[in-house]
Amino acid sequence: MTETAQLIATIKKQLKSQGMTYRDLALALKISEPSIKRMFASKRLTIDRLVQISNLLGFTLAELTKEAQAAQPQLHTLTEKQEREVVSDPKLLMIAVCALNHWAMDEITEYYKVSKAECIKYLLRLDKLRLIDLLPGNRIRIVVARDFDWLPNGPITQYFQSRGLNDFLKSGFAREDETMMFLHGMFSDQALAQIRDELRKLRQKFAELHGESLSAPLSKRRGIGLLLAMRGWEPDDFSQMRRKKD
Repeated sequence: MTETAQLIATIKKQLKSQGMTYRDLALALKISEPSIKRMFASKRLTIDRLVQISNLLGFTLAELTKEAQAAQPQLHTLTEKQEREVVSDPKLLMIAVCALNHWAMDEITEYYKVSKAECIKYLLRLDKLRLIDLLPGNRIRIVVARDFDWLPNGPITQYFQSRGLNDFLKSGFAREDETMMFLHGMFSDQALAQIRDELRKLRQKFAELHGESLSAPLSKRRGIGLLLAMRGWEPDDFSQMRRKKD
């Protein structure tokens, strides 16, 4: 669905929810009802007309646009087959990560060794996978939900574990923007549930701050990895010293 079609669908939804008809809208805009129908059918609305309709519905144009974006179906996970395709090509995976972090195509081609034609080819693959919409002018629109995640133990997670985890941990974690903490304790089921809840909140806050940072130019943002992991665990050295049960 195009951006204009999405806006029109949102306008129609708002008209219905507010108990307004096309006739009511036509009277407010001082045009005929058939003109309203033709305008919606042709999807040809000027900015001034969109502002008028938005204000009539109690929105600014920016707020109506946000409503339209929120109404768009969003992807929360990929299928295993889709993930396998993304991870099958390192350049496709790299461009997917950049796109999901709101990089423009020019920024991708300037920073990485990939030509414009090559980048468009990969962006079209991501469009087909429904990770993005590739708009006119090679603009990238993200269509995944804020809580989008890779499949547990899926191809992307396996790729990180086999190719990225050691590289991620290859640091002294002594720089100002680095932190590493390892904790160990023994907990009741109730306490573990509370810890899991706190980890979910931290993940949500991470996503919120990521969203707020997108308004800053790329040169003012840095890629940050956050690893959250928790499991029942005893060091092998300890388990080898256990007393054998009869």
